[in-house]
Amino acid sequence: MPVAEFKENRLVGGIIHDLIERLSQRLDVPAQIQVLPRNRVELALKQGEIDVRCYISPKWIANSEEYLWSVPFIQQRDLIVARSASEQLSSPDKLSGQSIGTVLGYTYPRLQQLFDHGDLRRDEARNQELVLQKLLAGRYQYAVSNELALEWFNRDLPNTDHLVNAGILEEEPVSCLVRNDPALPAQRILRTLLQMKESGEIEEILARYR
Repeated sequence: MPVAEFKENRLVGGIIHDLIERLSQRLDVPAQIQVLPRNRVELALKQGEIDVRCYISPKWIANSEEYLWSVPFIQQRDLIVARSASEQLSSPDKLSGQSIGTVLGYTYPRLQQLFDHGDLRRDEARNQELVLQKLLAGRYQYAVSNELALEWFNRDLPNTDHLVNAGILEEEPVSCLVRNDPALPAQRILRTLLQMKESGEIEEILARYR
């Protein structure tokens, strides 16, 4: 959360859920939401098993030529997160020699060279919330988190326990991709997403989780 909430392997809430539900209502077409393991998603895209995927950037996936991209609807900001405001970082290079909390299977382009050279070690957890819980418990000094997840995590903590932004790692606009297939109303889907963006509907959804 707040990007996605799962129960018993079903998507039941969060930004992606609400966005797809609203898009489905606008199109008057029922949505069939698939929940796949992260390492299965790229293969499903390649095999044409996914019609629409939201909250994604072209930089995060390979082989997306068969898909069209919607207008970006939010700026994803990845942060280096710490337990104290005194642990600000002027550069990711200052992390050299440490372990950092990361999500299993996620890529972090700004840090990849440090990982490749062994200058920085990944301490991985299954999801973003677990990464932040381990940081709060002192398992490591720094972790990577997107800004929305950090704000959501801090909501139920006393102010004295809030995790803090120690430095912006990178920013990337995120969109929805739509399979470019004559059997699909791809242009209609893209137009509808644009209308939702321009009308403020998407911002309405995002505001629920801020």
